Amino acid sequence: MPLRHSLLAVLVMVIWGTNFLAIDVGVDDMPPALFVAIRFVVVLVPAILVPRPVAPLKDVLLVGMFLSLGQFGLMYTALWLDMPPGLASLVLQAQVVLTVLFASVTLRERPTPPQLVGVLLGAAGLVIVGVGRSAATPGFAFLLTLAAAASWATGNVIVRRLGAATQLAGERSSPLAGLSMTVWSGLVVPVPMFALAVALDGPTAVAHSLTHPTWAVVLSTLYTAWLASLVGYGIWNTLLARYRASAVVPFTMLVPVAGMTAAWLVLDEVPNAAEAGGGLLLLLGVAITAGLLRWPGGPRYSAST
Repeated sequence: MPLRHSLLAVLVMVIWGTNFLAIDVGVDDMPPALFVAIRFVVVLVPAILVPRPVAPLKDVLLVGMFLSLGQFGLMYTALWLDMPPGLASLVLQAQVVLTVLFASVTLRERPTPPQLVGVLLGAAGLVIVGVGRSAATPGFAFLLTLAAAASWATGNVIVRRLGAATQLAGERSSPLAGLSMTVWSGLVVPVPMFALAVALDGPTAVAHSLTHPTWAVVLSTLYTAWLASLVGYGIWNTLLARYRASAVVPFTMLVPVAGMTAAWLVLDEVPNAAEAGGGLLLLLGVAITAGLLRWPGGPRYSAST
């Protein structure tokens, strides 16, 4: 992957890492399921300007079911059930290993030995950071977060399959391809999440939240919808369509590092030794997996198809 695309992937990870702070602000004043629904209503606004993806609509909606509805529905429900947000940002990164595994089985994308070593190092870093954090986590909320990671991984593989099919058909992905997929796949999110909000919180609470939005909710919604979803997933889906999943997905291991750094700067939460050490191991794993580091005396490998 070229350096400029690697830097774009890092930028997305910073946006997604700080996104947990924005979510924390939003759910204080609005029920989580309703917050997800509102977020994707805002995401859908550019649909009037962005052309529909080249892929069949059923495939686009399938991406949305896993990458948006499944991931965020499960994650926000887990947070509603008292899953600590910081730990959630770590557990969610299980999708890195799951995506490489799913892509290997369904797309026959075999990771190279250096990439496999990088993924293993990154996973070890996640374990160190996770074990080093002391938090009482409800078991069911933890399982929901793992399910959200599996849903994200499934969505990644579907996006990659659609991108590979487009390339085989002789079509080049346009700069708007990732944004188009992000916007149109979000069609499946608002109605189910509104229904879930009514079921979980009741119509009275939902109506009150909709008619009395706070500035915190407005700013949080704009950040999560425009930056995390439109900008973040727009770049993300474009990279997945152009490169192997095993080269792109490991960058997401930087999300908890960015999240902890943001918490340190904004909330004065200083990482302990395990968090700092695990974060450095994550960076090393990402660098090796993405091909930013070379094996001594070995050739540089390419992750592109």
